[in-house]
Amino acid sequence: MNEEKNKGFTKIEDMLAWQKAKALTIEIYKITNEPLFSKDFGLKDQIRRAAVSVPSNIAEGFGKGGTNEFKNFLSISKGSLYEVKTQLIIAYELGLVEEKLKEQLIINIEEVTGMIAGLIKYLKNTEIKGSKYSSEPNQTTKN
Repeated sequence: MNEEKNKGFTKIEDMLAWQKAKALTIEIYKITNEPLFSKDFGLKDQIRRAAVSVPSNIAEGFGKGGTNEFKNFLSISKGSLYEVKTQLIIAYELGLVEEKLKEQLIINIEEVTGMIAGLIKYLKNTEIKGSKYSSEPNQTTKN
């Protein structure tokens, strides 16, 4: 996150928040494929939709080209993370997810939430405007 904040980013794949959100989505898809969880079609569908919307909205906001649009889509992503967290807790209470896995995923959710909050704060405070959000257009972050 600090690297993103200091250097900016020129493509979505360079954003650590997007990378972590995508990884979280893949984990959610994996756990919802487990035999017990996969039988709860409603919860499975809902948590998958919420999870996939996180990196998707980060990407869509980035692609819109303006700082205000990006902040809006980041806020939507943050809301979707809270949905995933709530649904994960419900899945745990229903016995569909083990406690250790739930706790690890919540740590991941909170990490991505913090990164998104940091990006929103950065966008509110930066003088850089436009689709690439970087003062150095050829500079990308290294992960």
